[in-house]
Amino acid sequence: HRPERCHRCADCGKGFVWASHLERHRRVHTGERPFPCGSCGERFAQKAHLLQHRKTHSPDRPYKCGDCGKRFGEAAPFLAHQRGHAAHKSYTCGDCGKGFAWASHLERHRRVHTGERPFECPECGEAFSQGSHLTKHRRSH
Repeated sequence: HRPERCHRCADCGKGFVWASHLERHRRVHTGERPFPCGSCGERFAQKAHLLQHRKTHSPDRPYKCGDCGKRFGEAAPFLAHQRGHAAHKSYTCGDCGKGFAWASHLERHRRVHTGERPFECPECGEAFSQGSHLTKHRRSH
């Protein structure tokens, strides 16, 4: 692993150790979504996001949200998810207008627009926009 972040984004100046990570980051600015779901056609900027989404089509997730289509294997998380749709969404993104019921979810969403990745792997330096993504990544080491 090289510690230098010599691959720089021309739009925001963020540096990356690997050119492939810069290429993936560029989609934050271009809006490109090159990974389509073969089942429903929804498109994703990152392959990891597509792979996560594909789990929603799995038959072992019988609880399906009527608002967004997300599926759940257990009732409790499904019901908690549905309450999020029903809650008053008083936190609105100034960039895209998407609404959120909780300030923490808006804060997490803002990273889609800023490209911020505050959760960095101490072993290899790869950074993530969400702590849960870092946790999942660390299992690969």
